[in-house]
Amino acid sequence: MRKPLFPLRLRSDRALRCIVVLTGSLTLNACTTILTHLPGVYTVDVQQGNMIDQSMVDQLRPNMTKRQVLYIMGSPMLTDYFHQNRWDFIYSAQLDGEDRQQKRISLFFQNDLVVGIQGDFRPSQNQVTKPAPETTIDVPKRDLEKTLWETIRGWFGYDGIENSPKTEKTPKPASANTDSPV
Repeated sequence: MRKPLFPLRLRSDRALRCIVVLTGSLTLNACTTILTHLPGVYTVDVQQGNMIDQSMVDQLRPNMTKRQVLYIMGSPMLTDYFHQNRWDFIYSAQLDGEDRQQKRISLFFQNDLVVGIQGDFRPSQNQVTKPAPETTIDVPKRDLEKTLWETIRGWFGYDGIENSPKTEKTPKPASANTDSPV
């Protein structure tokens, strides 16, 4: 019998356990690496936070009120209790199982007006005008003298005016022989 090149002498169960744990952890780590990059496996796109794009940031201007910023950017992802004059907008996306991408922008206010912008986006110097998709509709004036029930009855011809002739009940004349004995 030949001697092995690297004789492995285990003096206790503890060394055997360490080898088994080490081998198992390396094997499991290799499986997760292989399984995340298999072709044809669907991975869920994860998007979190406020959707931020350059067109939104281009609309921001100095001295805008918090209400105007809220209309353009939406509600901030983070509002710090200790820094009420700072709004943080954070957007992170992990598409197709790739690495996560994170974009952020912080707006600084003074007296409820924008005084600074910091983050991954820079506003453009050009004036941006956003076309309004709203249209104006003229609504006819409502007739408020009738209730809803009266209006519905009017559609069906019951407008409160009786078309049938009214008959008054007249008392019948008493007979002439009321004094005769019966």
